[in-house]
Amino acid sequence: MTEATTKQAFFLLKIAAASVFAGRAYQHIFWDAPYRELLWDDQLMQPIIESISPWTWHEYVTNLAVDETIQQWMVGIGIFYALCAVACLFYERMPRWVRWPIWLGMAGQVLLALMYMKEFFFHAGQFFEYTLQFCTPAFLILYFKKGAFSPQLVRAMKWATALTFICHGLYAVGYYPRPGIFTSMTMQTLRCSEAFAMNLLTVAGWLDFAVAIGIFLPPRWSKWVLLYAAIWGLLTSFARITGNFFWDFPLGSLHEWAYQMVYRLPHGLIPLVLFFISHRSLKLFYPVTIEPQ
Repeated sequence: MTEATTKQAFFLLKIAAASVFAGRAYQHIFWDAPYRELLWDDQLMQPIIESISPWTWHEYVTNLAVDETIQQWMVGIGIFYALCAVACLFYERMPRWVRWPIWLGMAGQVLLALMYMKEFFFHAGQFFEYTLQFCTPAFLILYFKKGAFSPQLVRAMKWATALTFICHGLYAVGYYPRPGIFTSMTMQTLRCSEAFAMNLLTVAGWLDFAVAIGIFLPPRWSKWVLLYAAIWGLLTSFARITGNFFWDFPLGSLHEWAYQMVYRLPHGLIPLVLFFISHRSLKLFYPVTIEPQ
C-alpha cells in the first residue's frame, strides 16, 4: 500500500468508528433507546425492584419520576457517546487512557444490540446485524495498538462484515419477518411498485449471502466483492434518508432519520477499508507511520 492509500484507509476507519457513536449519541439525546425492554420486564426486574426499593412493581412502572430518570440517564449516555465520537476522530492525539472509555462505549453498543434483540423476539440475526457497529471502535483501537493492519485485524473486519451482511440478508429474503420499512424505503427511493421492491430485496438478500462468502476469496476476486459490499452498505445507510425524506418538513425528516443513517455508515465504510487493502496489494500486513501504543 502507498502511504496515501494507507492514510485514506485509516481516515475511513476513524470516520466509521466515530459515526457509530455520533449516531447513537443523537438517538439517546433526542429520541429513545430500548432500555425499557429490560427495565420494565416484570419477569426479570420485579423481584429486584421489590427487594431493593419501597415500591411495588405497579408503583415502579407507573412512576413518572422513574421514567424521567431513565430518560435523563439516556441523555447522559448520549453525551458520553458524543465524547467517544470525538475521541475516535482524534484518537492519535488523545492520551492513552482514552481507549478505555471507547471500550466502555463499545460495550454499550453490545448492550444496545441485546436490547434490540430482546425487542425483536430474541432473533439472533437482530443482534448480529449490529456486529460491524459494535466492533468498529475495537478495530480502531487494535489498529493503533498494532501500528498496522495486521492479518488478525483484517480477518476480524471480514468476519464482522460477513455476520452483518448475513443477518441483513436473513431479513431481506424473509427468513425472519421482513420489516415493512425495508419495502417502503425501497419504494420511496426508487419510486417503484411494491412487487418490484419485494423482488429486489429478495435478490439483494441472496447477494448479501454471496458477499459473506466472497470476501474470503483471494484478493484478486474478493476486492470486487468488497467494492460491491461498500456500495451496497452505503446505499442501505443513505436509504434511511432517501426513503423517508419529505420536502413538506425537511428538517423534521432529517431529525428523525439522519442519525439512523450515520450509525449505519460502518456497513459500507469497513468494506471500503478492506477494498483499499485488497485493491492495492495482495499482502495482508501493512505497516503504518503511527507508533504502536
